[in-house]
Amino acid sequence: MPGYLLSLLGIVLIDLVLSGDNAVIIGMAVRGLPRPMREQAILVGTLGAVGLRITFTILAAFLLAVPYLRAGGGLVLFWIAAKLLRSEEAAGPGRGANGFWSAVGLVILADFTLSLDNILAVAAASGGDLGLLVVGLAVSIPVLMLGANLVAALLDRMPWLTLLGALVIVWAGARLLVHDPKVHALWPLDLWQAMAIGLVLVAVFLRGDLRGLRRAIGRA
Repeated sequence: MPGYLLSLLGIVLIDLVLSGDNAVIIGMAVRGLPRPMREQAILVGTLGAVGLRITFTILAAFLLAVPYLRAGGGLVLFWIAAKLLRSEEAAGPGRGANGFWSAVGLVILADFTLSLDNILAVAAASGGDLGLLVVGLAVSIPVLMLGANLVAALLDRMPWLTLLGALVIVWAGARLLVHDPKVHALWPLDLWQAMAIGLVLVAVFLRGDLRGLRRAIGRA
């Protein structure tokens, strides 16, 4: 029993320590929804993301052997950062069902992408015990949801934090890019070089210029 509890604690701690970026993205994604719908989107998106995370943790060895997977995840995060900056134009109550499912989809996509670097750590902590993995991730869900709600509430009060949140997402994408072994073999990037690439790509995704970023700064 002590060994089981220690393994369970390890999974929860790993998941929580590495879930800060997830809370930022979830909070940004649901910010424009009415409060009751916001909590539903966080719950549905988080449960869907945890289901994917369990599935891909089981397949960790195969998944992380896929060439350029981490680099692809980094590009997805750069796109998400641009999408969230651009969607600030529509922030505010009344986005309805389309906004709800769009937020849920972003939560699931972002959580899976951000989990690429900690899949092996969680798999190792679980020791191949699926029940232990499920319980550990389930325990961490309420804390992640609380963090996402706090981020969304902060963004309501201080919209300028949207820019900081976007930088956190770009930073997470840059880490994935740097840690991709295939990319590293071709071009040994450091983190700041990857950040610069990420910021340029965010600008490109914002219709090739900085109009979207200027709109976000103006609203902040």
